[in-house]
Amino acid sequence: MALTGIEIFKLLPKTNCKECGVPTCLAFAMNLAAGKAELSACPYISEEAKAKLAEASAPPIAPIAIGVGDRALKVGSETVMFRHERRFENPPGFAILISDTMSDSEVNVRLERFKLQYERVGLILRPELIAIRDDSGDAKKFEALVNKVKQNSDGSIILMSSNPDNLAAGLKACADRKPLIYAATKDNFDRLAGLAKENSCPVVAKASSLEELIELTTKLTEAGVRDIVLDSGSRTLRQVFEDQVIIRRAALEKKFRPLGFPTIVLPCEMTDDPMKEAVIASTFVAKYGGIIVLSDFQGESLFPLLVERMNIYT
Repeated sequence: MALTGIEIFKLLPKTNCKECGVPTCLAFAMNLAAGKAELSACPYISEEAKAKLAEASAPPIAPIAIGVGDRALKVGSETVMFRHERRFENPPGFAILISDTMSDSEVNVRLERFKLQYERVGLILRPELIAIRDDSGDAKKFEALVNKVKQNSDGSIILMSSNPDNLAAGLKACADRKPLIYAATKDNFDRLAGLAKENSCPVVAKASSLEELIELTTKLTEAGVRDIVLDSGSRTLRQVFEDQVIIRRAALEKKFRPLGFPTIVLPCEMTDDPMKEAVIASTFVAKYGGIIVLSDFQGESLFPLLVERMNIYT
């Protein structure tokens, strides 16, 4: 359970040195309890106190990194429900979907579309992720596509399959890129937890309800998996929206750790209309998708989404 501000204050050095950026240790303790400060800001905290305060000082929504190098995507670390309260920290990542049942020519076209980028007010706006989905059920075919994407793109990768063996094959091809593994479920979480730990990769927890999702993340964390992304399993705009708000509020206001992770939403599975898909995606740029998977990228829909994201996260 998270500690109160007074409980945290009792473990601080009480020097009121102001080096943390606030006038008193009590004010710093209150910020820690509210998730608005990091423990590392205190230069005089003891190691014993650090251990005791680990839970209280952790962001209410865990930070998760997908990928490596300059193109790595960081999501999570959010501390507020509304931007006017403070700010939103990490913009959501956009992913283009590529299936292993697509022709080579279509795969090549989508890899080219992933390179779409725009300059606006001195900033380069571009997507971050490629979601590679195993629709064939053929592990070798899936692995071959993963290899092709890795060789022809510097984007971060999401590996999507319902078959743990095929995910293992995909990981064999790109584990060094630290992909996001999609997805652990109530039926395969033990195998997926092993893959995530063995390869030091984040994993999606996917359930059919929030109650099932809570049980699943609890089991994953007990198994030693800490880098988790949430998929509530809903695929209608209204229900996904409700789930996003409930997850965010539970993490921030209730400090409920089983839901204290960033989320993934899949507009690509919610409609066959490309423009409706873009409108759905725009909803979750604001509330509160961490990763947004689109069926394809087109300039007329991608550019407005990138600008919306820039405006909200400026």
